[in-house]
Amino acid sequence: MFGFIIAGLIIGALARLFTPGKQKLGLLATLLLGLAGSVIGGTIASILGTGGIFELNIIGFVVAVISSVMLVGTAESLAAKSKN
Repeated sequence: MFGFIIAGLIIGALARLFTPGKQKLGLLATLLLGLAGSVIGGTIASILGTGGIFELNIIGFVVAVISSVMLVGTAESLAAKSKN
């Protein structure tokens, strides 16, 4: 469980790094989006047969970062809409 949280933070931080512009997300939001991306990446890797959902592998990691980038973008656009 501790490793899953650390992986979520790393994936969330990478997603924020790859997302253009400045994000106004806190540490908790970064963690949650990274964890969600990790689950998505692990699920897709599991479907492809390269590993389990909670197993660290390259395909799962790459898909997790890509899905987290999309989640960060979605969270930012939702936050911008709620302020208007």
